[in-house]
Amino acid sequence: MTDALIDSLAAARKAQKITQADLAQRAGLSRMAVQRTETGDVDPRYSTLLEMSRVLGMQMMAVPADLVPALQAFIQSGGKFLGQPVGADAPPSVVDVYAAEPQGTYKVR
Repeated sequence: MTDALIDSLAAARKAQKITQADLAQRAGLSRMAVQRTETGDVDPRYSTLLEMSRVLGMQMMAVPADLVPALQAFIQSGGKFLGQPVGADAPPSVVDVYAAEPQGTYKVR
């Protein structure tokens, strides 16, 4: 199991101020299963990771390896530069344009 996935789940749990026991109870798991997953003492089942993710408001997804760099750049940009190479100067996103307009005056350009 990748350490990055487990680290992401543990970081999300801590950021939401959820204890391992609370996460376990909400996910229908034992506290020991959550603890051993986070410490890397076990290779957890996919279903365990799915339930932990669900409780934390996250979703697991498989991404083709060759798309990972582009997806990471997209996430780091806040979703603003889809299709732009990392570091490229791109126009503002539609969300930014709409947010800058006075409410009700946005027009399709």
